[in-house]
Parts: sequence; C-alpha cells; structure tokens
Amino acid sequence: MNIQPKITPVLDPGFVPAVLWNKAYEAKAAADPASHQVDIALTRADGTCFRWSAKLLPATEENKALNEKYVERIIKFLLWQKGGNIILVAGDDSIADMLASQYCKGGAREFDWDFIGKKIYGAPIEVKKVASAADLPAEYSGSMTLGRNLDGYRIGFDLGGSDRKCAAVVNGEVVYSEEVVWDPYFQKDPQYHIDGIQDSLERAAAHLPRVDAIGGSSAGVIINSIVRTSSLFRGVSQEDIENTLGKVFRTLQKEKWNNIPFEVVNDGEVTALAGAMGMNDNAVLGVAMGTSEAAGYVDPEGHIKPWLNELAFAPVDYSAEGGVDEWSKDMGVGALYFSQQAVARLAPRAGFEFGSMPFPEQLKKVQAAMAEGDERARKIYESIGVHFGYAIAHYACFYDVRNLLFLGRVASGDGGQIIIDKAEEVLAAEFPELKIQLRVPDEKTKRHGQAVAAASLPALS
Repeated sequence: MNIQPKITPVLDPGFVPAVLWNKAYEAKAAADPASHQVDIALTRADGTCFRWSAKLLPATEENKALNEKYVERIIKFLLWQKGGNIILVAGDDSIADMLASQYCKGGAREFDWDFIGKKIYGAPIEVKKVASAADLPAEYSGSMTLGRNLDGYRIGFDLGGSDRKCAAVVNGEVVYSEEVVWDPYFQKDPQYHIDGIQDSLERAAAHLPRVDAIGGSSAGVIINSIVRTSSLFRGVSQEDIENTLGKVFRTLQKEKWNNIPFEVVNDGEVTALAGAMGMNDNAVLGVAMGTSEAAGYVDPEGHIKPWLNELAFAPVDYSAEGGVDEWSKDMGVGALYFSQQAVARLAPRAGFEFGSMPFPEQLKKVQAAMAEGDERARKIYESIGVHFGYAIAHYACFYDVRNLLFLGRVASGDGGQIIIDKAEEVLAAEFPELKIQLRVPDEKTKRHGQAVAAASLPALS
C-alpha cells in the first residue's frame, strides 16, 4: 500500500507511520465484502485476558503479505503494551500458523517469545487455534488500585541507573529528600542492591517519627512488587534474580519493615501517576525519551493498569527501511525513534560526524549545537517531532488518553519544544479529531512529584 503522510520527517523521508498504514488497511478490508473477521485473545496465568478483533482481507495469495503484516505488527504492539504469553486465535488458522512460526525459537520474534514469555511470565509465548470467537475467554484487564494515598508517614523511592532517590513524606508533603549515587548495572552480588535499597529507606526513616507505608519505583518489569527483569540488575545472574533479588521488596517488607504496606511498580507508571496528580487530571500517557523510550499510563478513572507499557519495543514505523533495534532485532520500534538512540540514528543524516562516540555524549553535542542555533540539530528534533506526532495518534488507538506527558533527556532544552511543536503540527493536520494535550512536568512535579507519587502507592491497612 502506498502511504503518503501529509508531513514527512526531513531526515527520514521513507517513514511509514503505523497509524496511517493500519487505517489504510482497515479501509481496504472494510470495502471488500469478502473480508472475514479474526478474533484474538492475549492471556496470562493470572486470568488476565485482552481481546482484539478486526476484519481481514480475503485470504488470497495476493492479500497474504498484507494480512500477516497487519496482524503481526498489532499483536507485537499488544504484547508489549498489555503483556501475556498465550495467544488464542479464532477465525483464521493461517494467521495462527504465521504467528506461531514467528513467536518461537529461531523465529523472527524469538526475542519477544523468550523475553516476554520466559523472563516476564515464566513460560514461552504459545500460539493456539480456537474453533470460534465464542470459545475465547472474556476480556479481563483489572486495575491496580494504587496511588493517591497521602495519609500518614510514608517513604517514597525511585531506583535509577546512576542514583537512588528517596524521600520522607508526611500527609503528602516532602519533609526530606536525598539522592545517593550508586552503580548497579554491573554489580554481580545481589547484596549490593539489597543493602543500597535498605540504606536509602533507613536514611528517609530517620526523618519520620514512624513509617506507615513505603512505595517505590524502579526500572524494569515489576509484577505484584516482584521484579521479573530489570536493566538495573543486568550484572546479577538470572538464578540470583529468581531466588533473591527479584523478591527484594517483599523480603525487605517482611524482614526489615514489619510487614507495613509496601508497593513497588515500574518507574514509568509512577511518572504518569505523578503527572496525573500534578495536573489534577487522568487519562495520562507518559512518554520519557531517555536512554530508551519509557512509558506509563493512568487510565481515565485514575488507576494504574497491570500492563507492561514497554513502548520501546512497540512498532511505530512500517517502512521496510526503518531502523533496526540492536537488542530485539526488530525494525521500526519506538526505542529507535524516541530516545537518545533516535538522536544518534539521525545525527549522521543531519551532517554530524560522531563516529563511535557513546550515545549520551552524542546527545550532549546535539543539544549544545541546538543551543547555538545549528540548523543540523534543528532537523534532528523536527524529525523526532514528526515521528512523535504520528506515534501519539497510533498510541491513541490503544490507549484512552487526554494528556500526553513528555519528559526525558531528549525533551530538555530548545529541542524539546521543537519536538512538541512538530508533533502538535502533525496532530492538527492529520488527526484533528484527537483532543490530546501535550504537557511537560511543572517544576514541583520535577522536584518531588515522583517521590510523592511513589510514596502514595500503598493504601494503609
């Protein structure tokens, strides 16, 4: 299909926005009376089930590649947005066979099959055929009723790659906060991490008469306060993660903190919650452009959902020449478009010659050039902004969102405003029906919002 965006990224003329490709496919399928329906359920062991259905073009040889691309890209998005390791397919056995051939050892999506399946949910992704849509389980997504609990004496913390932030909070007001430098990435001994976390908690507790609850955020996939995988623990063996470090928060709760309410979630979710609390509104999708793309979501009712929201691996560009992610080996996924990796990918096209310079240093050079009015830097930010505008519209197909919270290293400085301006230009030109406010955190939220939001996660017993 020939997709022509109204606005093209100046440094990426071959960009094929996922949202436009999908809409064109769906219009084509709707216009063909021989189209058929496929129904898919994405499930996991805890009973959570997400449903998706669509009309597919007639199953002819001519339509085969279009049908497979449409379904595979959306299922890939749903896997990283919502999570699950069992894919049930009704209405098209060939689609089930295609997914099974990709999500397997040696398949094109082996990374996802292993990472989502084994590391997050304890069993590899499995694709199963189901006789009819009536045989699929009902939708059940649930909500985590976490956050906005401000009563009592609380500790809030955030674990990052370079420092541990921790705060003492009394009835929603920060009375003490501190950042402690640490170097978690390549520490092999689990005790290093355990001792570091406990040290920060004790420092905050020293400023409170008692501790009623503890809430925290951390990079990684965290389910029921248990770490399934995290870049912070990359130096620790998988065996040690499963045996000790993955359960560190529950262990500390029991052994050091007298079983007081203690909840920890992914840092993206807390960022979105902090934004929602700061702007006093809900339906917030937070997107942070940093080392990679991080995301979090607060639904229209103000709840954090038990989803993955790992949009770094979610496809946004359907071009056959899109960027290839070094880790997942997939093409056109968010990490390559909305992070310091995006800056490094576009920099040579803009005329910068950075060679093997580390990505963080490349970003600093581009930011410095932008501050001096360098047109090459402007083109990088304008291109990211166009990518982002189309991606926001794509995200809106999967999230009920009124507010897009924009933050991260790439968002800082003049370049961040250029990204916002170009994204808003795309939304106005292509998607005027979408009423999404692009927002940046205010100073209070930047200073203490994350700590207060984290501290507010547990309800007092």
